[in-house]
Amino acid sequence: MEEAKTNVRAVERALDILLCFTDSTDLGLSEIASRLSLHKSTVHRLLATLENKGFLIRDAQTEKYRLGFRIWELSANLTHSDDPATVLLPEMERLRDLVGETISLYVRDGNERIRIQAVQSNQPIRRVAPIGARMPLFVGASSKVLVAYAEPEVLQAVLNDPNWPDSIEREAYLEQLEQIRAQGFATSVEERELGAAAVAAPIFNRNGKLVAAIAASGPSNRLTPEKMREFARPIMEAAYRMGKMMK
Repeated sequence: MEEAKTNVRAVERALDILLCFTDSTDLGLSEIASRLSLHKSTVHRLLATLENKGFLIRDAQTEKYRLGFRIWELSANLTHSDDPATVLLPEMERLRDLVGETISLYVRDGNERIRIQAVQSNQPIRRVAPIGARMPLFVGASSKVLVAYAEPEVLQAVLNDPNWPDSIEREAYLEQLEQIRAQGFATSVEERELGAAAVAAPIFNRNGKLVAAIAASGPSNRLTPEKMREFARPIMEAAYRMGKMMK
């Protein structure tokens, strides 16, 4: 039993090492050990295993690691599945060309949302949306959409999140969710990022299940409340078309 626990812990740590590369292209042994609060000897053994299996590559000169080709082999299989990031990309590009702002696709993971796809605006001043970014579910247009149409237990988990900010009143938050369900879209102005605004709508698959949120975001001085209301209709229409593409 103890050996099984040790093996599971090693797997978890190896996966934690790979997750360190979601916001960094290359990392050294000390950096990884510091991020994970692990001994260098432990990290070194795991890095050697990941390198041997092709999940990481070590630069002989800098002694830093980067993701290996085995990662790309795995991700390539996503294009053969019902992966929203791949399937919905053409529709996202069409929506970007229509509204002229950055378009992002989000899915819920626990009490966070993850940006799994983005199409950058062609405007000279735009909001850059990095893929893979994680954000809390209690702020932002897409977060509110993902909670408003989720199961009751998801809402309770968000309301009980220990990181819930004191600046947000839960009653006011619940009222926002009701309004979102009534109108079919959500907006946010500088809720998470100074100078940024967004408008988002839910994507339901062909079985009526919430699968993602689609959002247009940009500078708040350009994406005004009036402009967001104007964009709401084409975003909801795009969300409806996207949903028909999902199983």
